[in-house]
Amino acid sequence: QVQLVESGGGLVQAGGSLRLSCVASGLTFSAYGMAWFRQAPGKERVFAAAISWGGSNTDYADSVKGRFTISRDNAKNMVYLQMNSLKPEDTAVYYCAARYRFSDNYKYWGQGTQVTVSS
Repeated sequence: QVQLVESGGGLVQAGGSLRLSCVASGLTFSAYGMAWFRQAPGKERVFAAAISWGGSNTDYADSVKGRFTISRDNAKNMVYLQMNSLKPEDTAVYYCAARYRFSDNYKYWGQGTQVTVSS
């Protein structure tokens, strides 16, 4: 059974930083591309950042580019999202997701972790 478990969310003031973590189990982690999505209150879930299965390629939404950094540790089955210069509009539930290599869709999802940025 595949499980993705996020942690690291919380309340932070604008301009602050948080580091989200996601641990994966039940899959061959190094064969999966990983991503972070986020869903703000009353809005649809949207893409934030992604990293390839080997970690050599990353992609970011324009709204987070230059402030967020995605990384992974395949030895620990972990993916991270370092979030700096946080803004109130970054407030959302952040979800970790996994897709197998060249698959178009993210098949596995975590339950999310809340990030709240106060102004």
